[in-house]
Order: sequence, then C-alpha cells, then structure tokens
Amino acid sequence: SGVAWNESQHCRLLVPEQLQLCRRHLEVMPSIVRAARRTQALCQQSFADMRWNCSSIQRAPSFGPELLTGTREAAFVHALAAAAVAQGIARSCASGELPLCSCGPGPSEPPAPGSRWGGCGDNLSHGLQLGAAFTDGSARAGTGGTPGLRAVNRHNGAVGRAVLRDSLDTRCKCHGVSGSCSVKTCWKGLPELGEIASDLKSRYLAALKVTHRLVGPRKQLIPKEGDARLVTETDLVYLINSPDYCIPNPQLGSLGTQDRPCNRSSVGSDSCDLLCCGRGYNTYTEEVTERCHCRYRWCCSVVCRRCRRSLQRHVCK
Repeated sequence: SGVAWNESQHCRLLVPEQLQLCRRHLEVMPSIVRAARRTQALCQQSFADMRWNCSSIQRAPSFGPELLTGTREAAFVHALAAAAVAQGIARSCASGELPLCSCGPGPSEPPAPGSRWGGCGDNLSHGLQLGAAFTDGSARAGTGGTPGLRAVNRHNGAVGRAVLRDSLDTRCKCHGVSGSCSVKTCWKGLPELGEIASDLKSRYLAALKVTHRLVGPRKQLIPKEGDARLVTETDLVYLINSPDYCIPNPQLGSLGTQDRPCNRSSVGSDSCDLLCCGRGYNTYTEEVTERCHCRYRWCCSVVCRRCRRSLQRHVCK
C-alpha cells in the first residue's frame, strides 16, 4: 500500500469488474490494500479464542473451502471486508489523500445548542458508493460460484456497509478561553474498525441459514427453515453449515485444533473443554523472565529487577 499503483503491474491481478475500477481509480487502491490488511488482522483478533480462528485468511486471495462455499465464517469476512473498504475510502477522502473527493457533506440537522458544524467529517457517501462498486465487483461480473452464493456474498457485503453507515456519529472539539468549551465545533465521523468487527461478530453468532429460490418474479434469499424470521438488511446469512473445525479436513477447510493453546479455567470458547473438542490437553511448565520490583529513581528513570517465574501452559491434544 506504500507504492503507487499502475495499470499494467497491479490492476491486472484483479477480477475483470475490479480491473476497470482499478484503472479508473488508481489513487484509491492503497486505501483498499490497507483495508484488506486490516480485515485480515481484525478477523484473526475477533476469532482468536474460537475453534475457527481465521488463520486461513492469511492465504488470501487463495481462500480455503470454508471461505468459498457460503459458510457463516465467509459471511463475517465478506461483511467486514466491505465495511473496511468503505471506511478506508471515507477516511482517505477526509484526510486529503484522494484528489477527487474531500470532506463529507455537512449534516442537514441543526447542531446542538452551544455547538456548530465544522471540521472535516469522513466522506461516508463516497466510501459507500466506491466501496460497493469494488467489493461487489466479482458478484456483478457473474463470477465466484453459483447465483445463490453470489447473492449471499452481495447481501453480506451490504450488511457490513449498513453497520458502518449506522455507526456514523457526532465528534466535537471544544473552543473557549482556558478550555472553557464555550463553543464546540462538531462533525460526523466513523468509529475505529474494531467496533464494526465486534458488531459483526455478534451478527455472525446470530446469522440465518438461507436458500436462494424463486419467490414471485425473481429469486430471493429466504430462511431455510420455514418458521424462521424473515431476512433483514442487517442479518448476516449463510448457505451451508460449517464443520466443527475440531479435526483437520482440507476438503471442508478445517485446520483442526490440535496444539492450540487453551484456557483451563475458562468456561468460554477458549476453554480447554470446548477448544480441544473433548480430546483433552497437555500441560507444560514454562520459565519466563520479566521485570519486577520496579522503583522510580530521581531523576528521571524507572529501575527494575529481573525475576523468573513458572507459568503453566495448556495445549490441546
């Protein structure tokens, strides 16, 4: 992301629909690369203590079956990537990095008493528009699996952008004598992507299994179970059940959980019972060296001793 993109060297690596956008908007590609890297890091961070820990995302764009077949995990990744790209473009506009856009438009509602609209808000509208064109490109081009899978991917991308859009809030800066805050300048800004990832993780846990079938004149995504609630624009959806990810299975995209560290005292998803899938765990004692008995020395440093202590580690069998 630190180098200038050019059509012949970089754009040709993309799918045809994205290739055209890349050629027309070379200046935005570093923002998209940063968004992809942030998506990778946040996915692994969000699922670090679960059986599926998103480690396979490091192989992008050569994804495994669990991210190519319409699973619940693929739903999260598509939604987070869509939100990341839109947020990255919106912030790049506001920072002056992109020549064809700038600050977001001023809010239409009146400011709160004692405040005024100003500053440079994130350009969410431009981020959503260009982000949707890029992240949904392969689906519109008719590539990337069955029509049902493309519909699911488009839906989940839209969910990610909807969560981002709803997260736009008011930020303010105080002005006045000695910080009295007699006047506040306010603008609309987006939160850090970690907040969006946390929201999408909750939606991942409540995702709906759907089928893609004809309803009236066109095909739609409807719940697989007839008595389930209707699909809304904020529901993550998936087509097939995920494996339990307990044992390695390359055909299903499962890496297994053998040799994963676990928490013996936890009752959550990182517990040795759940993470090790009932196989048990091995316990190891590890000696670590750390700073201890620290004290402040005038002036101006902190002096510490080095202490050794034993730690117990638990690893799945």
